Amino acid sequence: MNANVREMRLDEVGIVIEYFHGATPEYLETLGVDPTRLPERAVWHEQFAAEFANPIESRPRLMVMWELDGRPVGFSSADKITIGVQANMHLHVVEPDLRRQGVGETCVRKTARLYFDALRVQRLFCEPNAFNVAPNRTLQRAGFAYVKTHNTVPAALNFHQPVTRWILERPADV
Repeated sequence: MNANVREMRLDEVGIVIEYFHGATPEYLETLGVDPTRLPERAVWHEQFAAEFANPIESRPRLMVMWELDGRPVGFSSADKITIGVQANMHLHVVEPDLRRQGVGETCVRKTARLYFDALRVQRLFCEPNAFNVAPNRTLQRAGFAYVKTHNTVPAALNFHQPVTRWILERPADV
C-alpha cells in the first residue's frame, strides 16, 4: 500500500465539503454529525480560504490529505490546537470501498507524525463517536491509548454524543 500523507492545499478542500454534503443522513449520524450544522458549500469554502491565508500557527485547524497511489482517499484535521502542547485530530476515509482495509491505520500513523512535527505538540487526542466502531479500532491499532468514554460535542459539526477519547503521546524520536 503506497499511502501518502501531506498538508492539504486550499484547492483540495472540496473533498471535505463534498464528503459531508454528499453523505447520507444515516452516515452522518454514524459520524455524530448534525446535518443542520453544515455550512453552505460556498460559505464553507470561504471559511477555509480565510484559514489557509494564515500561517499554520494562527489557524484554527490544520488539514491533511490522505492519498493512495496518488489519488485522494481521505483526510484528517487537527483542531483545538495549543502549539507545542496538544491538538485534537479527526479522521475520515472518503472512499467507502477502502474503509476497513487498513488505509486508515496507515494514514493515521503518518498523520500523527505530521501533526507532531508541524504543530510541535506533545500529545494528540481523538474523540470519535463511541458507537462508530471503525475509527475506534483504527486508533487503537495505530497506537493510541484509550482514555475514557464520555458525553460531549467533539466539534462544531457534531451533536452531543458519547465519544471515546484516545491519546497518542509524542514519541521520543519525533
